[in-house]
Amino acid sequence: MSDRVLVAGVDTSTQSCKVVVRDAETGEVVRSGRASHPDGTEVDPRHWWSAWVEATSGGLLDGVAAVSVGGQQHGMVLLDEHDEVVRPALLWNDTRSAQAATDLVDELGAQGWADATGVVPVAATTVSKLRWVATNEPESLARAIRCVLPHDWLTGSLLGSERSGWTTDGGDASGTGYWSAGSRSYREDLLHLAVGSVGAHLDVPRVAAPAEVVGRTTTGMAVAAGTGDNMGAAMGLGLSLGDVVVSLGTSGTAFARHDRASADPSGAVQSFADAEGGFLPLVCTLNAARVLTAGAAMLGTDLAGLDRLALAAEPGAGGLTLLPYLDGERTPNLPTATGSLHGLTRGNATPENLARAVVEGMLLGLADAVERVREAGCRLDRVLLVGGASASQAVQEIAPDLFGVPVAVPAPGEYVAAGAARQAAWALSGAAEAPVWDVDVDVTVEPGDTARGTEVRERYAALVSATHPSAR
Repeated sequence: MSDRVLVAGVDTSTQSCKVVVRDAETGEVVRSGRASHPDGTEVDPRHWWSAWVEATSGGLLDGVAAVSVGGQQHGMVLLDEHDEVVRPALLWNDTRSAQAATDLVDELGAQGWADATGVVPVAATTVSKLRWVATNEPESLARAIRCVLPHDWLTGSLLGSERSGWTTDGGDASGTGYWSAGSRSYREDLLHLAVGSVGAHLDVPRVAAPAEVVGRTTTGMAVAAGTGDNMGAAMGLGLSLGDVVVSLGTSGTAFARHDRASADPSGAVQSFADAEGGFLPLVCTLNAARVLTAGAAMLGTDLAGLDRLALAAEPGAGGLTLLPYLDGERTPNLPTATGSLHGLTRGNATPENLARAVVEGMLLGLADAVERVREAGCRLDRVLLVGGASASQAVQEIAPDLFGVPVAVPAPGEYVAAGAARQAAWALSGAAEAPVWDVDVDVTVEPGDTARGTEVRERYAALVSATHPSAR
């Protein structure tokens, strides 16, 4: 055991920094650490470094030969000529850039953006945040000479004085709105469209190869390119064709591996690259696990109590439908929307039906996302359910009927960090392909009443159309 090679994977997410040390050959978890990030939609990146230091304290990295960072996508980190942060980083969930996104889409057209990069800007997208800064804080943009993403910033900070230049990877770069997964290149014209003359000097990081070692720390640890969180999760899960991942964390995502880029002018499907040289069509919603938390609080119970209540109700919640746009919404693009409950009568006004509507509402938004991924050309044989809310018994039992395919729940794990560690092992090995690590599945649930599930989905879709006709 003493001569085995160890690698570390990092998930620098919205809420925390998680670091997992694994055996480079087998993927076995050896040890792990975690530290919290401050809440909010803009954060000083130095908090990310403090969390990294805390998470890796106590010798966590002893014997580790390589490390890679997976990070929250879209965040905007502006750096000056001394590589100091110009202003707090704007995170993916900061919606102040909603009008900037609308303006950018109006200027180029949705089809133009889809054809150019495969990403139609929304409030979350980095290019929208740059336009917001150019419009509202031009002095900040004038001071900045470079824009990097959260995972880029932590990767560069790990290298410190050993850094020879700032790098990113194709997976994370494909979420900026100014890098094309299809052509594997920056679209500087779109970057300049966003920042105008005040940011004409702005530089972007070099896009490293998937298995590239981009440098070494002062202690000699190899540092891989890293990637975005969704791409890291795909690597950690070892996705096969036919698998569609539904991640139920702070945000909700549905994504699958594909062999080609896509171009969806509706903006729902974002044509991302994956972390292995392929493609990862992805749909993202703002509202996932926190819908369940809010529903439990509204009912005066905890998450286990919400499960019990929801499973005591019939499918369809007696006609109650929740539109779960509690924090606005990204898909459909409704940044100023609020949640709403429809179909309430004296006959269905029970705690059980309300709990069921909460669970169904969250899942229905993701069921639509899964369908969008399928329409982009991805096979749909089963759904892999991950993220904090995947542990809910009600979610596990209700999801198969709404998705219409078997739902598998992998064993609990930090899959973004696992994917980052797998990338680190790949970079260290110099092999043509990433190592294969086994992923255990705890639960597989087959669909039961898919006809009723279809009925509930159709009712939800009709309600979205009726209440938000402008949604794209």
